[in-house]
Amino acid sequence: MRPLTIADAPTVALGLQDEIRRSEESRYDHRLHGVLLVAEGLTCPEVAALPGDSRRTVEYWVRRFEAQALAGLREGERPGRPRRLNQVQLNDVSAALRLPPGQYGLSGNLWDGKLLAAYLQQRHRVSLGVRQCQRLFRQLGFRLRKPRPVIAHADPQRQKAFKKTSGPDPRPRGRTMGRR
Repeated sequence: MRPLTIADAPTVALGLQDEIRRSEESRYDHRLHGVLLVAEGLTCPEVAALPGDSRRTVEYWVRRFEAQALAGLREGERPGRPRRLNQVQLNDVSAALRLPPGQYGLSGNLWDGKLLAAYLQQRHRVSLGVRQCQRLFRQLGFRLRKPRPVIAHADPQRQKAFKKTSGPDPRPRGRTMGRR
C-alpha cells in the first residue's frame, strides 16, 4: 500500500501550526499531546521537532505538568500592556466627544483622530497616535463623521443649473452611433 502524502506539506504544516496557536483549546490540546509523547518515552527535543516547537517550550510544559498536573497546561492569564487611559479618563473623553471640539479650545467642527489626540495631550497629558484615537472612537461607541462638502450648502438655484435632470435635454434622441 502506498503511503499517503499531503500536497504542499510545508505550507499546510504552517497553516496547521497557526490554527493550533489561534484558540485556547487547541493550544491546550497541543500541550497535552506534547506531554503525552514525553510520557511515552520521547525526549523533549524529539517532541519539539515534530510540530516545530522549541525544546525549551516542551521542557516548560513538562515541568508545569509535573508541578501542577493538568492545570499547569491550561492557558494562563495574559495581562498584556496596561491601558494608557484609566476609566475616569475614558469617561471624560466620552463626555467630551458629545460636545464640539471648539469648547475645549481646539479648531474644527467635528472630532477626528488628530483632534482627539490633541485633546488627550492637552487635557490628560497622554500621547496617543491618530490611529489609536480612531479606535478609541469605536471603543466608546462613537463613529467618525466626515464634514459635508461646501456644495451641500450652496445656493439651490445654482445647484439646479448643474443638475443633469434640471430641465429638458437639448440633445437629440435616437441613434448615437454613426450617421446615415
